[in-house]
Amino acid sequence: MKRRLSIIFLLLACALGAVAQQPDRIQQHVKYLASDVLEGRRTGTKGATEAARYIAKEFSKLGLKPVASSAGGNGSESRYLQSFPYVAGVELGRNLLMFRMNDAYASLRVGEDYMPLGFSANDTVENASAILVGYGIAAPELNYNDYAAPQVTGRVAVALSGTPDGDNPHGQFARYNDVRWKATAARNAGAKALLVVASEHDFKQDKLSKLRHDHAGDAGIPVIAISRETAKILFFNKDVLAIEQAAKSKAEEAYKTLAWSITLDTHVVRNRLPAYNVIGMLEGSDPVLKNETIIIGAHYDHLGRGGEGSGSLAPRSGDIHYGADDNASGTAGVLELARLFSTQTPKPKRTIVFMAFGGEEEGLLGSNYYVNHPLLPLANTVAMINMDMIGRMKDSKLVVGGVGTAKEWRDIMAAEKSFQLTLNEDGFGPSDHSSFYAKQIPVLFFWTGTHADYHKPSDTFEKINYDDEARILALVARIVKQLDTADKRLTYTTAKSDATPRTGGFRVYLGTIPSYADSDNGLLLDGVRDDSPATKAGLKAGDRIVKIGTRDIKNVYDYTAALGEMKAGEEYPIEVVRGTERLSLKIKPETRK
Repeated sequence: MKRRLSIIFLLLACALGAVAQQPDRIQQHVKYLASDVLEGRRTGTKGATEAARYIAKEFSKLGLKPVASSAGGNGSESRYLQSFPYVAGVELGRNLLMFRMNDAYASLRVGEDYMPLGFSANDTVENASAILVGYGIAAPELNYNDYAAPQVTGRVAVALSGTPDGDNPHGQFARYNDVRWKATAARNAGAKALLVVASEHDFKQDKLSKLRHDHAGDAGIPVIAISRETAKILFFNKDVLAIEQAAKSKAEEAYKTLAWSITLDTHVVRNRLPAYNVIGMLEGSDPVLKNETIIIGAHYDHLGRGGEGSGSLAPRSGDIHYGADDNASGTAGVLELARLFSTQTPKPKRTIVFMAFGGEEEGLLGSNYYVNHPLLPLANTVAMINMDMIGRMKDSKLVVGGVGTAKEWRDIMAAEKSFQLTLNEDGFGPSDHSSFYAKQIPVLFFWTGTHADYHKPSDTFEKINYDDEARILALVARIVKQLDTADKRLTYTTAKSDATPRTGGFRVYLGTIPSYADSDNGLLLDGVRDDSPATKAGLKAGDRIVKIGTRDIKNVYDYTAALGEMKAGEEYPIEVVRGTERLSLKIKPETRK
């Protein structure tokens, strides 16, 4: 009896020792992932690739089976990498901008007098007349349209930076300060190209003079920023300030044909690099149930050194955004759960797949790629559990999303008394579980909430609450074990939306879930909400919207602009590409609540 008790106590001591060590292992992973050496893990950078290889090496140490092997390269860790296409940045190719009036020419210097924007289409325009279009804004919901009178079709539109509200971030025109909206309005009006006058007197200090990529596809027409000195040439030495004052009052001076004809040739080179998902599999022990999979995932990418278009909330760019909570904490959780399940006895019955996604910060790129290029059958997936920012829990408060995506989730969560849970129904949301829910897979999303360090360089490893993260991982492990040992898999259900999503104050609602991946051939839908106008119209996840009404749709900006022109209760033709077919449907928007 004493010998048996000694063995029991020894086993308990070992188990308690393993639990006690768990926060240290989590901290070890977070400390490396959020270190200077990885420079913020922005997708497409060396730091992100090193992070992917670190995760793959940990999978290899744990004996997980690789299921990817599409990345190539040397070393066993490459077998865990699933590569997906990614535009890491843009650079200048051959560019030309020239003004002509009778025998007078003005040849301009790229980088000094003008700069094509990163989302400019590559195209040539020869000897086109130019027309001034004020701020170049079309905002039907505000009953404002700079293109109402000028005949722009076939011409080069010249627009001022900014809006009638000036720099007011809370003004009614605030979102139209983004040049993307000006480009969409110009293309919809029939312009061959758009020139945008810089707001800064020193062109090199203007944000439009910096060549950047925004992952939303090209604008469909050439878009070029010009210096204020270059604009003075177009305006016959009239001061740009006078034109700006005229535009604010919608005076005739801001809407007129310019005497110069314009020739331009834009060439922006998009640098396409591989990015990676990291995938490791723990094969199930049951000869039948091992064909079913449970996915545990998190994204490992972050914002690099910030800067415009990165999502950074820091006042300046250039500093490393460490991303300890977002989302080294979730990635460390995947690694720790992989360790727990790979060492447990008996082995899990079902196959557990551990995934670390790239490209989440740019629009769920990695997870979206996986669900459209799955390495294991999606139909056999029991559930996807996603962890994003699980390192800053306070007062045992934990948010769990997706509880409406399976009939059994609420009962499973009701048994949990260790946390103050906030349960959300919706399976869609701004993280990687959304990609899986769009494929009708039950999901759960674990999140400890936002904080003052979100998307800033101050999100550092020493601020993580490692003990409470270990508690969260213990909860996730209990849920996974329950799914693994159940006789039947979860019953998928359609979750109700916790709140009708709001989009820039638009008055109508369609119920689409757009993909924010780089696109210039239509807007891909990650999903559609049930009982929505989109569903009633026959739209489906995977459709690519290419036209709404009379508007061609190339990207999410075109889609949003079309949305702003729609009225609730009116029927609109909508064209989608589904596989190899182009379908013509009709959709009737509803009033946004």
